[in-house]
Amino acid sequence: MIPGPPMPAAALAAPMPPVPLTTPASPLLADYRRLSDLCPALVLRVLGPADPDPSAADGWYSGAQLACDDTALAAALAGEEARIADRHGRAARPHVTASRLLHHYVWSACLLIAGPWHLARRVPAVDPADLWLHAPTGDLALRPRGHVGRSGGPLGEDELRAELRAAVVAHAEPLVAAFAGPTRRRDRALWGMVTDDLASAIWYLGRMLDEEDAAVAAAGAVLPGGTLPLPGAADFRRLHTPDGRCHPTRTRLGCCLYYAVAPDAVACLTCPRTSDEERMSRL
Repeated sequence: MIPGPPMPAAALAAPMPPVPLTTPASPLLADYRRLSDLCPALVLRVLGPADPDPSAADGWYSGAQLACDDTALAAALAGEEARIADRHGRAARPHVTASRLLHHYVWSACLLIAGPWHLARRVPAVDPADLWLHAPTGDLALRPRGHVGRSGGPLGEDELRAELRAAVVAHAEPLVAAFAGPTRRRDRALWGMVTDDLASAIWYLGRMLDEEDAAVAAAGAVLPGGTLPLPGAADFRRLHTPDGRCHPTRTRLGCCLYYAVAPDAVACLTCPRTSDEERMSRL
């Protein structure tokens, strides 16, 4: 895909200053406890104010380190390569490994930012320096710092959605730049992955809450299209299977390359390679 010029995060919305976390009873800590309980796909350690930073000596690297330290990025890629080989019996090609790692990191970051927004209408300020990836396992550690708000009162829904997009873009921007070479993808394709992962994270949380329809509507409102650098819309639609059930689905803006990890792997249900007929047969 031909990239368009990326728009700075500041162009999406003027972010509000974060409200600092000053006590263990901070509402964000409760949000993350609930998110961890709800989401089995998220393996998360939430750090308290007195907890030390995870150490590179133990295989932990922050998003900021992945973005600017070649040694950290190489270690994280090696960990992803080993996990793919363990699960599928062979190593993936390097650009596939890099795409899978970026997808895992960005989807997790989107869930950590969108989770408190969906659960409690709080948009956390998650700096890449405060989110760590454990290279050997893919687990995550997060140090919450604060959330977006105004001293004069709560933000409106449109403002919160704009803040959510801005927070995701600000977090992803340095990672998108760092992974362009290893993934062999251009800006528009990588920002398409961020868009897909934000829509997917909201959708997944809705399913875990047994509120799928509400989450689909929420993702559509967050991603209506025209919110560069996020290059597309959530664009959900519904499929009707012969048993009379209705299933929400969408087509990703780009392929996450899961099908390429092994000969027996199949494309995801939302992959551009998967037709609606195949989706219906697999649902």
